[in-house]
Amino acid sequence: MSKTLTAVQKLLEEKQGDNILTIDMRKVNPFTDYFVIVTALNNRHAASLSDALEKDAEINGYTVRHIEGDEASPWILVDLNDVIVHIFTPEGRQMYKLEALWSDQPSVRTEDNA
Repeated sequence: MSKTLTAVQKLLEEKQGDNILTIDMRKVNPFTDYFVIVTALNNRHAASLSDALEKDAEINGYTVRHIEGDEASPWILVDLNDVIVHIFTPEGRQMYKLEALWSDQPSVRTEDNA
């Protein structure tokens, strides 16, 4: 597992992200290795998770390539090069069903990595 992925999973757990799912994209995606999908309690919590990831990247030396979405969005995407984090509100996660789209790829729930 990548150093960035480990840092992301730890931070999301510490910041009370819910239902964290990691999908291994290495066989099907040339621009990233992992998708991490997480549910935030609400829009404000989603924005807080995004901000925390950005600060953690700066402190620990991994790169934020791009962020899409804001506090008003049901979905915030944080692109960290080899890891792309998808932060959803509960309604957003249910609406977009991103893990169903990639259900044919290997996935591991974060608590399974402990």
